[in-house]
Amino acid sequence: MGLGAFLAMLNYRHFYYVFSLLLLPLQSLLAQGAASNTWLTLTGNPPLVIARGGFSGLFPDSSSAAYNSAVLNSAADTVLWCNVQLTRDGAGICLPDLNLKNSTNIARVVRKTVPGYWINGVPSFGHFTVDYTLNELSNASLTQGIYSRTEKFDGDLFPILKVEDVFEIVKPSSLWLNIQYDAFFQFKNLSMRNFVLSVSKRVNVSYISSPEVDFLTSIKENVNPRTTKLVFRFLEQDKCEPSTRQSYGSLLKNPTFIKTFASGILVPKSYIWPVDSNLYLQPHTSLVLDAHKEGLQVFASDFASDAPLSYNYSYDPLAECLSFIDNGDFSVDGLLSDFPITPSMARDCFAHGGKNTKREEKPLVISKCGASGDYPACSDLAYKKAISDGVDVLDCPVQMSKDGVPFCFSSINLNDSTTVAQSSFSRLRKVIPEIMSDSGIFTFMLTWNEIKTLTPSISIPYKRYRLFRNPKFKNEGTSLTLSEFLAMTKTQTSLSGVLISIEMSPSTPLTSIHSEIANMYLSSYHVDYLAKHEGLSVSDAVLDALSKAGYDNQDSQKVMIQSTKSSVLMKFKEKGKFELIYKVDKAISDALDSAVENITKFADSVVIQKNCVFPTNKALFLIGSPNVVPKLKSFNLSVYVGTFSNEFVSQAWDYFSDATVEINAFVMEAKVDGIITDFPRTAARYKEKQCLNLGKDIPEYMTPVMPGGLAGLISTRFLPPAEPTLPVLTVSDVWEAPPPSVPSTGEFAKTTYNSLRAKLKATLNLFWF
Repeated sequence: MGLGAFLAMLNYRHFYYVFSLLLLPLQSLLAQGAASNTWLTLTGNPPLVIARGGFSGLFPDSSSAAYNSAVLNSAADTVLWCNVQLTRDGAGICLPDLNLKNSTNIARVVRKTVPGYWINGVPSFGHFTVDYTLNELSNASLTQGIYSRTEKFDGDLFPILKVEDVFEIVKPSSLWLNIQYDAFFQFKNLSMRNFVLSVSKRVNVSYISSPEVDFLTSIKENVNPRTTKLVFRFLEQDKCEPSTRQSYGSLLKNPTFIKTFASGILVPKSYIWPVDSNLYLQPHTSLVLDAHKEGLQVFASDFASDAPLSYNYSYDPLAECLSFIDNGDFSVDGLLSDFPITPSMARDCFAHGGKNTKREEKPLVISKCGASGDYPACSDLAYKKAISDGVDVLDCPVQMSKDGVPFCFSSINLNDSTTVAQSSFSRLRKVIPEIMSDSGIFTFMLTWNEIKTLTPSISIPYKRYRLFRNPKFKNEGTSLTLSEFLAMTKTQTSLSGVLISIEMSPSTPLTSIHSEIANMYLSSYHVDYLAKHEGLSVSDAVLDALSKAGYDNQDSQKVMIQSTKSSVLMKFKEKGKFELIYKVDKAISDALDSAVENITKFADSVVIQKNCVFPTNKALFLIGSPNVVPKLKSFNLSVYVGTFSNEFVSQAWDYFSDATVEINAFVMEAKVDGIITDFPRTAARYKEKQCLNLGKDIPEYMTPVMPGGLAGLISTRFLPPAEPTLPVLTVSDVWEAPPPSVPSTGEFAKTTYNSLRAKLKATLNLFWF
C-alpha cells in the first residue's frame, strides 16, 4: 500500500495531527544543549540521539509513522536508524530483523513454504527477506514485534520501506544504516557491500555500523570519512565475531585494532554501566574513557523506556539517559533508543543542571506517603528520600492506634504496608463492613508500641506486570508518629509545607489499570467509624499534635489539611490558618457550578485523579480533555492531581512511557497547580528543566501531547468500544451530614460496657433456650 492510500484510510477529523506526524513536521530551529556547556564526548559536541527504527517504542519498527514520529517528537538533529535487509532481488529495505515473522503480517498474506537457516551458527525458522522479492513484500505490512507494546497501529497496514523511501518521505537530518548479516547475505549470493555503496550515492548516509569486521573493512576505502562514519557494533561479550572468530569481549580489549577500520563503537549499555543479578548498578567501567583515548567515539544501545531498568533509576528512563551523558566523568557520543524523546529531553532540557539551576515555582510537588516508590510508604527512609529528592510538600496520611496515638501510615489496614499477616497479630484479622469488604488487620486493633514492632513492606501496585520496587530495601525503615513527623519537617528549610490527610482508603486489588485509577480515591469514611465505634477523634489528635509542634503560630511552612469529608475540613476551618484541600473521591468529567461553589465554602484547593483531567479509553489512549480543571480554577481553587508514578504501565501510550512527558502534559496543557507523586524526584527535576524558557524556540517535543491525537490514527476495526461518559460532580456529592461526636472517656467506657453486657445476655439466653 502506498503512502497516499494509507492516508486515505485515516480519520480526517484528526488530519492536522496526521499531517504533522506522517508528512513533514516542522523541526525546532536549534539543537538544544549545544550551547555553553562543554560535553565530555570525544568531540565536545552534544551526544547524538539515534532513533532505532524511528519511534519503534510506539509504532511498528521502521514504519513511516515510526520515522516521522521520531522526527516530530525528538531533537532536531536526531539520527534515524535503519536495520538494512536485502530481498531476493537485492533491494535494501528497513526492517528490525532478517526474519519477517515478528515484525510483519507476512504469514497471513503470503502462502509459501519457508526454509530454515543457520544464521551465525544459530538455527532460525520463519519468513526471511531473502526468500521474497520486493514486489512480493508489497502485500505485507509492518506490525509491532514486541508484544508488551500496543498492537493498535497494526491495522494501519504500514508498508515495508526501502532505504530510499525513508530518505524521500521523512527527509531526516541524518541516516544510520546498520548491517547485521553481511556474511549470511553473501551465502545467498547477495552483496550488501554493493548495495550500501550504491545507495550512499543517492542518499546522505551519516553512519554505517556492523558487528562484522570484514564488512566494515571491505567498504572503508570507498566511503568519505568526513561525511560517513563507520562504527563497529559489539554484541554480547561471549558471542563470536564471524570474521575474526574472536569473542566480542576479546575484541573490546584491542581498541587499536578497531581503529584501523572504524571511527567509533556501538556497545550495549551494560558494557558501560553493568548491573548485578538483582538489577542494581555496579560502578561504571572505563570503556568510554579508554575508547576516547584511542580516538574512538562510543555509542550506547538498548535504551527503551518500557523495559525494566536498574532499580537505581526508580523506573525513570530519563534518569538512566542522564547517567550516560552527564555523570561528571564521561559522556557517550550517542544513545540508541526506541523512545528518542527521552534522550532528547535528557540532553536538551536536563543535562548540566546543578545546585545553581533555577527552579520553577510550579507545579507544587507533593509526596504520596513520602518517596513510597523507593521505600516502604510513610517510613522514615521514604520521608528522608522525598526531602533529598526536592519535594515541596511532605504528606502524612494519619491513622490511629488502639491507644489513641496518631501516626503516619498509608492505610487503615496494616496489611497494606507491613508484614503483619506473618506476625503473631495475624489472629486479629477480621471483616469490618463499614471499612472494607475484605478482612484486614486494622491500625486501631494494636497499640502504638505494638505497631512499632511490625516490619514495613514496600507497596507494589504493578506486581501483575512483575514491576517490583526497590526489593533490596522493601522491608527497611521505621514508622513515625505524627508528632515525630512534624518535628522532622519543621527543621527542613527546603519544604514549603506539610500535608495532613485525614482518612485513607484501603488498598484495592489491582485487576486492571482502569480499576486502579477508579478506586484510587474511594473513601471508606474511617473518621466516622473511629469516632462511633472506637472513641477516637482523628481531627482532635491532629490539632493537638500541630499545636504541640508549634505549627499553629508559624508562617515558614504552610499546613495543608486534606480530606474527602467536608465536615472534617469545616472543623479545621474554625480552628486555625490552614490550606484546606477537598479530595474528590470519584472520576468526574465536569462539575456543576453549584457543586464547586459549595466546595469554596470549606476548601481552598481540590485534589482530583488523573483520569478527570485526561481520560483514556480501554486501550489506554487519551480520548479527550474535560473541563474539570478550568471549572475548578475559575472559582479560584488550586487543583492538585495524583497519583503520578514512574512505572510505564501507569501511563497512557500518548506519554511515550515516560513520566516526564506525562507531567509536562498536565502542567503545560492542563495547567494543574500540583503533582502528587510517589517518585518526587522525577517531578522535582521537571521544575529544573532548561528548555522551556526559549520563547518561540521551545523544542517541538516539549509541547504537550494532544488528547485524541494518537487514538485518531488507529483504524476503526482496532478501536476499543466507546467509553461511558464520566459523571458530573453535583452538590449531593459534596454535602454530607456532620460526623458523630466522640463521647467522653467515661461515656465511651459506659457505652462499651453496656454493649458487651447486651451481647453476653443474648448469648446466655440462646444457650439457656
